[in-house]
Amino acid sequence: MNDRCEDGRPVLFLDIDGPLIPFGPSTGGGSPAPPPPGNPLLGRLDPTVGPRLLALGCDLVWATTWLDDANEVVAPRIGLPTLPVVRWQDAPADAVSSTAAADGVPRGLHWKTRHILDRAGRRPFIWVDDEIGAMDRLWVDAQRREPSLLHRVDPGVGLVDDDFAVLAEWLRSVGHQGVS
Repeated sequence: MNDRCEDGRPVLFLDIDGPLIPFGPSTGGGSPAPPPPGNPLLGRLDPTVGPRLLALGCDLVWATTWLDDANEVVAPRIGLPTLPVVRWQDAPADAVSSTAAADGVPRGLHWKTRHILDRAGRRPFIWVDDEIGAMDRLWVDAQRREPSLLHRVDPGVGLVDDDFAVLAEWLRSVGHQGVS
């Protein structure tokens, strides 16, 4: 089955840990709400992020080790519909490692990078993650002519207004009219 994205609308590949579930101190004032069942960090999800992502007018795709749990656990909490999920063929046992060791892959290339490039096909894309590095940007620039934005989110704060401004500006710069 060809799992590549082929129409012209930009794709936004979205990680969860870091961008949607920040690792920094909780920012809520007053008494914290009890954490939801399961992952205690789910209480850090911002329910306003989903509608803001949808308003960008991109095709959203989960690019996370959460896989189908992203749709079952995270999407409903932030107002997103069920989204496609990138299926990782060769995720390392230690998925938080940012180095790749396969033949012909430069040291420092994130293990997700080649999968995202393949999944994007020839469409413009944004990749939102907290582990994007310089080697990922160099690799993508060398592999394709189509527009791409690899946007690193500060994992201590997650997606914030400044991040959305960068995403919207990039979409406008590539002629995407779906940005509100």
